[in-house]
Amino acid sequence: MLSSRIKLRHLQAFLEVARQRSFARAAECLAISQPGVSKTIRELEEILGAELFERGTQGVALTQAGLTFLRHAGPAIRALEEGVSAVGDAHQGARWLRVGALSTVESRLLPHAIRRWQAAQSSESVGVDVVTGRSAFLLSQLRLGELDLVVGRMTEAREIRDLTFEHLYYEPLVLVVRVGHPLAGVASLAPGRLVEFPWVLPPPQTTLRQQVDSFFVRHGLELPGRLLETLSLPVSAGYTRDSEAIWVAPREAVIEELEAGRLVELSLPLEGQGGSVGLCINASMQPSLALEAFCEALRETASER
Repeated sequence: MLSSRIKLRHLQAFLEVARQRSFARAAECLAISQPGVSKTIRELEEILGAELFERGTQGVALTQAGLTFLRHAGPAIRALEEGVSAVGDAHQGARWLRVGALSTVESRLLPHAIRRWQAAQSSESVGVDVVTGRSAFLLSQLRLGELDLVVGRMTEAREIRDLTFEHLYYEPLVLVVRVGHPLAGVASLAPGRLVEFPWVLPPPQTTLRQQVDSFFVRHGLELPGRLLETLSLPVSAGYTRDSEAIWVAPREAVIEELEAGRLVELSLPLEGQGGSVGLCINASMQPSLALEAFCEALRETASER
């Protein structure tokens, strides 16, 4: 049974400290004093009978009890916010989803699924707030209840461990270059030739970069000195079209460039089957009808690939 001693201010303070990893920054965001935040967290810890944060010189970190509580506190606040919003928007029938998107689905799957979902809604007020970024960030936002779901290739991410993942399809990483590149059209491409050119890569600490690093280790190679590290598809495409660079990208992200003949795929595969692309939800959050409908739109869109 939920203790009547736990108030909304306790949950808000806990979530902000967990988000900021700092009592001082949390106090600033909440517009209250730092002692006030510390006092509120101490009260919550006394109510729960567990220490939620480890204090240190570099800030604070969640304890195991804190991580457990976080999985439920974030969705609880999110559900409350949705309830307030639903009451206010009921007369308009407004429906909004907050979706985290990885680069593996930005070009085709997600835009097509959004159009499918909106077309099937009876209400005129249907919107999707799409947040992009690294899988670690998006999954942490999902755990906090800040996102309704995350879509993309993320099964290698450590942060997915206590979330629910549903596989949709496999998507390989490919190596692409501009038309007329010295390696374009080479049938039996030796891996050693790749380091002669600049590379466009996902940033370190991303699930896609892990596959690239594994490729270099397997072939006994070192990354070249000239690198562009970014998750931006427009920046990557523009740089690759106008340079000698080799771009590592999910095939879906570059399929339009390949079909239009602006880029070509190298003959050397970076990986075999590819990674699992799917949708990830926080099972501790009660799914709305809008979210269930959107997940079905993602499944139908993926099945048509």
